[in-house]
Amino acid sequence: MEFGVVLQCNPPAARTVALAKRAEEHGFDYVWTFDSHLLWQEPYVIYSQILAETRTVKVGPMVTNPATRDWTVTASIFATLNQMYGNRTVCGIGRGDSAVRVTNGAPATLKTLRESIHVIRELANSRPVDYKGATLQFPWSQGSELELWVAAYGPLALKLAGEVGDGFILQLADVDIAEWMIQSVRQAAANAGRDPQALEFCVAAPMYVGEDWGHMRDQCRWFGGMVGNHVADIVAKYGDSGAVPRALTDYIAGREGYDYNEHGQAGNIHTAFVPDEIVDRFCVLGSAEEHIGKLKQLKELGVTQFAGYLQHDNKEETLRVYGETIMPALREHVVAKA
Repeated sequence: MEFGVVLQCNPPAARTVALAKRAEEHGFDYVWTFDSHLLWQEPYVIYSQILAETRTVKVGPMVTNPATRDWTVTASIFATLNQMYGNRTVCGIGRGDSAVRVTNGAPATLKTLRESIHVIRELANSRPVDYKGATLQFPWSQGSELELWVAAYGPLALKLAGEVGDGFILQLADVDIAEWMIQSVRQAAANAGRDPQALEFCVAAPMYVGEDWGHMRDQCRWFGGMVGNHVADIVAKYGDSGAVPRALTDYIAGREGYDYNEHGQAGNIHTAFVPDEIVDRFCVLGSAEEHIGKLKQLKELGVTQFAGYLQHDNKEETLRVYGETIMPALREHVVAKA
């Protein structure tokens, strides 16, 4: 299993870069960030600095969307970063949430998402693509490599992830829900003639190492509110049809609204409806041993990466314990002498 951190691009940017460097020092493989250009600083500018000051981590958005940038611009950014720093980027992409809703827009359709993935993938992998009636290619890009991992919750989005994604991003760490969604993505991949085992499966959720469960829950309750934005869309589309597990949908019954000015922040007052049970299920909290136990369950389901959100007050200590104790317990071990 590989490991990533998920950061917000709060000013100063130097702090984001410093956390990325600290994550690499502790052995993390990926540094992801939110991509919401009004709420936080521009991530792609910060990626360049992270890549310049690190040696191994891959960077990318969790997640971008097809609506806020022209697809060729997105591809150009990744191809440029790859040319400068050696294929150390990854693109998480979905229909869009805060980046589009803050500007009074709406998430992209799945058709648009599918088309954008194709255009971005071809261009960012140094290949030509048909776009708006012309065949386009970056004449300066050679050997660029970019994977696109699709973030999804609903049945049709999960189907798309299996059909066209290089990976699948599930933004919650509930073991039962993860099992259902991974099976759905794998089945869609198989139905499309793809190898289901070739896909990456990333579970992303807040990680907090500590002993005070009340404090940890309060620091991470925001995550249930963020997930609830997507769940509300699913319920609006499918209702109580059983198309998705009730374990995912029932908890938003008390949801009354959401303020994107507090998006992804500990203490978000609009997430009081999220019960402790959901925080415990959706996040990875507790002692190192409790983290290891839950992550082993996810690994057995086929999860290839756990990416931990660090939007809380215990960032450095959580990184340290992951580097010294938790990640080694989940890595493949090679002995010096058999």
